[in-house]
Amino acid sequence: MEKIAIYPGSFDPVTNGHIDIIERGLLIFDRIIVTILENPAKSLLFSLEERVDLLSESLKHLPNVEIDSYYGLLVDYARMRNAHAILRGMRAVSDFEYEFQMALMNRKLERDIQTVFLMTGLRWIFTSSSIIKEAARFGGDIESMVPEIVRKKLEEKFNVKINNRNG
Repeated sequence: MEKIAIYPGSFDPVTNGHIDIIERGLLIFDRIIVTILENPAKSLLFSLEERVDLLSESLKHLPNVEIDSYYGLLVDYARMRNAHAILRGMRAVSDFEYEFQMALMNRKLERDIQTVFLMTGLRWIFTSSSIIKEAARFGGDIESMVPEIVRKKLEEKFNVKINNRNG
């Protein structure tokens, strides 16, 4: 039986930290469905279509990864896609409380779907989409934190040139 995980998020934009979690998740799961959850409460920089395109380009080297989007309860989507697990990355202790609450709620709603946490690689522990957008807005050096396609799109969105301060 194929082991399928859902990796949910807003991916506004996708970062190298996200990609690291996906690549390591593929060591555990046969297939990962990267799912952009639509959250009307969030103020987003990129449209759903742009985020799908950025993810597709950034993950094209991973044949066992699918990109999708969903509006609704994550466990309903996971059940619909025959997924066995929800994959989540954790950067720091500050992520734990929120992620723990979400995992418990998802378990209450659907006992057959497990939540699997992967600790973010040390290299990516300080990165988040929000911090990357803030740095990019002012031309900060984010080249090592995002795929090239994302860096270019951030330059376009903010009408800036991203400075590479490391060389």
